[in-house]
Amino acid sequence: MHKKKLAVEIVVYNIDSALKAQEGGADRIELCDNPGEGGTTPAYGTIEVVRQHVTLDVFVMIRPRGGDFQYSSYEFYAMKRDIAQCQRLSVDGVVFGILTPEGRIDKQRCQELIAKARPLKVTCHRAFDMTRDPFEALEDCIEVGFDRILTAGQQAQASKGATLIGELIKRANGRIAIMPGSGVNEDTVSDIVATSGATEIHFSAQSFCESTMTFRNPAIAGMGSDEGSEFLLRSVDPERIRKIRAMAEIANI
Repeated sequence: MHKKKLAVEIVVYNIDSALKAQEGGADRIELCDNPGEGGTTPAYGTIEVVRQHVTLDVFVMIRPRGGDFQYSSYEFYAMKRDIAQCQRLSVDGVVFGILTPEGRIDKQRCQELIAKARPLKVTCHRAFDMTRDPFEALEDCIEVGFDRILTAGQQAQASKGATLIGELIKRANGRIAIMPGSGVNEDTVSDIVATSGATEIHFSAQSFCESTMTFRNPAIAGMGSDEGSEFLLRSVDPERIRKIRAMAEIANI
């Protein structure tokens, strides 16, 4: 029996990438900033421009900083304000996760943010992968009202956690969507989908293009890090999206 139609979410870190994701036929984008820190909340101006120029669903990362997923009262307030701004900008969903010091889903705080976010859709991001017990965390995410979990199966890459992702999908039994992410590419997507049975996938399809700057100060490289990176602009390759989707759809049959 053919499974549910496969959905593709592309993580993007700038306006150009969002436009390229749409060109490549993505179903949804996760809009973030700071890829080096695993994604943080993007600027409101960026959210607004993306919302105005793409027709696919836009989900926005709500994460005030990199690092762990236990937040101070100030950071929690900032997350509430960011959600309110996202609602004003008419996005389709938000993405966040908060943990207790003991490595459990912080049900009280997550439930409060989910209530504030409605009617937007809400995804628990890979904070899930940092929990002490994935099955406990699964039930907690369902209890507080998340619509979806983004996970690599508590591994660095989804290819290594595909078996656990499959077990989570079985245990969820349609109560919440489970979406593999991290290291999903042309080399891994077929095995991840075939092993897990996932009907949603999350990946970057990243590419880099050269800056159009003709003058380059030879005394400064990378503004202090990643030599020369200010002249490499991160984007998304539409053809990679189409190719990875096609491979995933074959594995989904």
